[in-house]
Amino acid sequence: MAGSEWPAVVEADLPHGYVVTSSGRVSGVHEAGDVFKEAPFDDEERLAMDNVLTEATRATKVRFTVYIGDLGQDPTAGADALFPHMPESERSVLIAVAPNEKAVEVRSGRAIADRANGHVCQLGLTAASSSFRQGQLIDGLVSAVRVMAAAIGR
Repeated sequence: MAGSEWPAVVEADLPHGYVVTSSGRVSGVHEAGDVFKEAPFDDEERLAMDNVLTEATRATKVRFTVYIGDLGQDPTAGADALFPHMPESERSVLIAVAPNEKAVEVRSGRAIADRANGHVCQLGLTAASSSFRQGQLIDGLVSAVRVMAAAIGR
């Protein structure tokens, strides 16, 4: 969309803790102790994601991380920039999803590149694709992590 087609955001009308960034994006903070009014995922989805990440990490000794959010105009470059800042990036797998762009990027650290190679990453994405097409983001990510962990663990 051209800039004139976007609705105007008046920074003074935003809730406490929200600002309009220099790129025009609205960014907000969640105050410690406050309950999210509109959490993006329900308790069951968050629990499923937490469980599969914990199980995969324990089974493979590879740290699995999922990032859901904006990766910028170039999702590949966004994931490349994000990955080095992940905990234990040398021994981890990052699955980065930009839902609005319908982009998924997977990165693996140097120390595990032989185990979490391109083939393993593609298996994970293939496992997720059916759920993604049905609009089930968390189900797809759970499937991807399970398949990748099984392939890495072999």
